[in-house]
Amino acid sequence: MEHTYIVKGMTCQHCASAVTEEISELSGVTAVDVDVASGRVVVTSDVPMDTIAVAAAVAEAGYELVQ
Repeated sequence: MEHTYIVKGMTCQHCASAVTEEISELSGVTAVDVDVASGRVVVTSDVPMDTIAVAAAVAEAGYELVQ
């Protein structure tokens, strides 16, 4: 399953790495693709994603989930 989110505040590859690392720790996540320029984060998982858990992971990385 693919889930697309918008993350606010990312400006560089380090930002993308931090977000990728935190989201990758969530149960069921198999891949994370981050586009810093657009703020788009595509999460591939083998289970439905809990948006609250994704938002918490993004916040842990220091950024904000917009949608």
